[in-house]
Amino acid sequence: MCGLAITILGIAGSLRQGSFNKRALAAACELAPEGVSIRPFQRLGDIPLYDEDVKAKGFPPPVAEFRQAIAEADALLFVTPEYNYSVPGVLKNAIDWASRPPDMPFIGKPVAMMGAAPGLMGTVRAQLHLRQILSGLNMPVLSRPEVLIREAAAKFDADGRLTDENTRKHIRNLLEKLRDWTLLLKGAPG
Repeated sequence: MCGLAITILGIAGSLRQGSFNKRALAAACELAPEGVSIRPFQRLGDIPLYDEDVKAKGFPPPVAEFRQAIAEADALLFVTPEYNYSVPGVLKNAIDWASRPPDMPFIGKPVAMMGAAPGLMGTVRAQLHLRQILSGLNMPVLSRPEVLIREAAAKFDADGRLTDENTRKHIRNLLEKLRDWTLLLKGAPG
């Protein structure tokens, strides 16, 4: 890697403090490979509902902060729950705000995703919808590996730490692939 480092903005699509997806993002921060720094965005719940009349007066401070964090990151990692076979409204709302001109920070930004759910599907449908949304924003979406954390309640301990070694291995692999792919897209020597 020649000493190059990348910064990944981590975005958990859940507002609940003890959510499996916030826990999965915390695990990603812990498992970040050499050359990777993950910064979680903490203010998703502060972003108001998208309103073009509000935008006409300027981006509200939490939106401006979100857009700046996206612009400063080398890559993004979305960690999404699945609500009614799709992404949560709070996540879609934040994406809608950040995707508006001027200076649309999503364009060309490498992105990966993962998600945790208590059921057997492990957010597969939400990730399919998110992939479609992000592709429409002209973001290069990492296709593989997929991290679908199913039956999540059995994979985290009482303190919220991801204890399932197989899942930890998959998250680390995803982050390594995102790091390598981001460096490749940036034209950095490998």
